[in-house]
Amino acid sequence: MSFAKDKPKKRKPDDEKDRPVIVKNTADLQRLKIEKLMKNPDKPVVIPERPKEKNTPHVPEFVRNVMGSSAGAGSGEFHVYRHLRRKEYARQKFIQERAEKDSLSDDYHRRIEENRRKAEEETAKKRAKRLKKKKNKKFKKPKKEEDSESESEESDNEAPTECADKQSDADKKLTDVPDVGDSASVSNQDSNNSENVPTKDDC
Repeated sequence: MSFAKDKPKKRKPDDEKDRPVIVKNTADLQRLKIEKLMKNPDKPVVIPERPKEKNTPHVPEFVRNVMGSSAGAGSGEFHVYRHLRRKEYARQKFIQERAEKDSLSDDYHRRIEENRRKAEEETAKKRAKRLKKKKNKKFKKPKKEEDSESESEESDNEAPTECADKQSDADKKLTDVPDVGDSASVSNQDSNNSENVPTKDDC
């Protein structure tokens, strides 16, 4: 009896959701986590609190049973000594770690303070420069206006003085009459002088 070979079933194309996701880098892992969170947005997200800092291990103020690891100690005392030694090593390690942490935090705060001070000095310098520039601009504008006003006043004052000089010259010419001469020559000279006399309209 021969059995016909079963034909391979045609596999339906799987949905993208059913396909296993291969994580190649951290971005893919982060994307998967975000997608998982966004599937159920109503579910509250539990954010773990920061672990509390360990306090200094309790060290007894007065050790009543002082012992060592020498041969004189009993077998039971040796375990007690080893426990106390372990506690002391842990205490020394904690003190060293705490000192390193404090020094790093002090350096960090000192650098932050120094950077802030430098930034304030730079801003103050730029502010002073900007205010000085603004002040100089304000002083330059009134000077220009005063110069224009003084120039206009000087031009107004110069015009009447020129007219006065011309009139005084004309008066001198009229007063300087020749002693001897014909009446016709005198009349001609008077007419010429009267023509040369400047009027108010000329000024």
